[in-house]
Amino acid sequence: MARKPKTIISCAITGAIHTPTMSDALPYTADDIASQSIAAAEAGASILHLHARRPEDGGVSVDPDHFAAFLPRIKQATDAVVNISTGGSLHLPISERIKPALTFSPEMCSMNMGSMNFSFHPLAKRYDDWKFDWEKDYVESSEGNIFRNTFADIREAATSLAPHDIKFEHECYDVGHLYNLKFCMDIGLFKAPIFIQFIFGILGGIGPEVDNLIFMKRTADRLFGDDYRWSVLGAGGAQMGLASTAAQMGGNLRVGLEDSLLIRRGQLAESNAQQVAKIRRIVEDLGSEIATPDEARDILGLKGGDKVSF
Repeated sequence: MARKPKTIISCAITGAIHTPTMSDALPYTADDIASQSIAAAEAGASILHLHARRPEDGGVSVDPDHFAAFLPRIKQATDAVVNISTGGSLHLPISERIKPALTFSPEMCSMNMGSMNFSFHPLAKRYDDWKFDWEKDYVESSEGNIFRNTFADIREAATSLAPHDIKFEHECYDVGHLYNLKFCMDIGLFKAPIFIQFIFGILGGIGPEVDNLIFMKRTADRLFGDDYRWSVLGAGGAQMGLASTAAQMGGNLRVGLEDSLLIRRGQLAESNAQQVAKIRRIVEDLGSEIATPDEARDILGLKGGDKVSF
């Protein structure tokens, strides 16, 4: 009987959706991003998906200086794979969003595979008071967001980052994004094996039903055959259920406060590490093994932590 592949846990530490008002656990200073990243790795995350924030008020940032305040500390304290977002901001052009990756040459980067409506404005109705002045307008105005990721943007990011030998986490929010990725592979922008992150539950993308996961997986099988590895991200309350399902289907998974602030329905998570520890316990109780950082590097064909620039 074939041995079941080990499960890679990614942890998305802070992201660009949630704001400080929504959870005291959401890290935004360099100290908190570093300490929560290290704790998430110790809990079992082999990949750390990282955004930066303005340390004074938690606003979204793609400033390489803000990344520089925590990346070396994470590398010194853990062997986890660092994955830097190129999504970073819903408003900045791709030339700005890829600057952190160009500066630090990580082992992995996210790569959004299509333009889309990307909104979280319903969250604004849940809060009467806000910690910082920018938060309410930021959340409410997302109703008008178009997250731009054109074919030209994708090509610019791919060609600019190609010399850095970075493995992309291809973020696919709907089935059309899989076809975009196939087209980009056909014209030589990306080489197999690729790593796809199926994303469910973002307002503007495909919904978080298991049927949709099966549909996305079957579509990817048809388009890419054996030339891809995959992971699942469920937003909000869908996080743990979809992650558990993905592991049982032989895939990988992503948790973290970027994707959900909850540890269970109606209860805020205390930290990223708490989410990692929970999903690790579930996955192991269901009979799967968790991949170490070096095993994740081998599964995904990464260049190695000694080849980054931080």
